[in-house]
Amino acid sequence: MMPGDVLALLFTVLIPTIFLLYLARRFFSYKEKQLEANSRVAAERAAEYAVSNKELEQRVRVLEQIVTDAGAQTAGQIEALRDRRAIESGNAVK
Repeated sequence: MMPGDVLALLFTVLIPTIFLLYLARRFFSYKEKQLEANSRVAAERAAEYAVSNKELEQRVRVLEQIVTDAGAQTAGQIEALRDRRAIESGNAVK
């Protein structure tokens, strides 16, 4: 192998290989940064959803309490009216 052949081999194989490795490294570095940015955005959205979900759960609890308390009060009022009618009807008959 002559020195000219070594130089030709160097220019045709080694330098393009090094260049391709450099480009691949830059590309994967770019993709890694892109994934990190996307994961930060996803984490922020998840935190927002968690806060929103917590607020909605609190609202549902309040609504459930209103519905159940109002239902108990209404039932008590209906029973009081029934008792009063029973007493009034008993007094009117006698």
